[in-house]
Amino acid sequence: MSRAAVDELDPTRLGPQALARYLRRHGLEARKRHSQNFLVDPDVLAAIVEAAAPAPGRRILEIGPGLGVLTGALLREGARVTAVEVDPRMNGHLRGRHEAELELAADDAESAGGLRLVEADILDIPIGDVIETPYDLVANLPYHITSPVLHHALGEGPRPEHLVLMLQREVAERIAAPPGGMSYLSVFVQYHAAVRVARTVPPEAFEPAPRVDSAVLVGRTRPRRLDKSREDDLWRLVQAGFRERRKMVHNVLPRQLPAVGRDRFSAALAAVGVTPERRPQTLSVDEWLALAGALGPLP
Repeated sequence: MSRAAVDELDPTRLGPQALARYLRRHGLEARKRHSQNFLVDPDVLAAIVEAAAPAPGRRILEIGPGLGVLTGALLREGARVTAVEVDPRMNGHLRGRHEAELELAADDAESAGGLRLVEADILDIPIGDVIETPYDLVANLPYHITSPVLHHALGEGPRPEHLVLMLQREVAERIAAPPGGMSYLSVFVQYHAAVRVARTVPPEAFEPAPRVDSAVLVGRTRPRRLDKSREDDLWRLVQAGFRERRKMVHNVLPRQLPAVGRDRFSAALAAVGVTPERRPQTLSVDEWLALAGALGPLP
């Protein structure tokens, strides 16, 4: 591919019309089944790279690189990028566009600015088979796999140290919500990482424009506070609560986990200072942890 073609995706030249022309010129199109909406706003791209702050040689996992707009920006900062893309058309395009960076990584896997491209569904392969630790997860995630990817990366691991993710705005805000607006996903992510919404992103920042606003979620992974078996009990407890999140915890938990027993739940709630009338969405991560600790192993 010519240098001129590569330069068409330079951040200073991005825009919906330019990218639409680029897609036509290269015989490509965005596919809904892959949630392909390509970032065309150079300011948003710069903000993502600034939030990621990749030091030269830093390992970065990118999921769903698509045309490689973010990929190229990370490579220019000297990051060592492992990009996992399920769409064979985009993989072929990326191999042509980043031939030099792929050769660099093939010659020396530790080289700054090198690219490794994996053609696969990230949910079908262990992350440890794709990238070594330490690494950061930086991606414009396909929106339809947001929750599975977060569970795959944080729950199964190995976990990234730093997260910078473009998500649907509603999902990003739910993940970062304080007690009162919590969901199972927000408890899960906030257990693993301290997160915040760094900025919102309008639909016109993409081509084609999605029907929803987006947001950049930034996070730093926390040390694990429980071993695997106790984490499993924690998630059973939290999932039970959020099956009826508008019900009071002293009713919903015994109903969803009847083998534990109402008396045991009442004693545990009293021990950790959670009033029985509280709703699941009002409990913080620390309160869920305390409740799981007071209950002990679940039957």
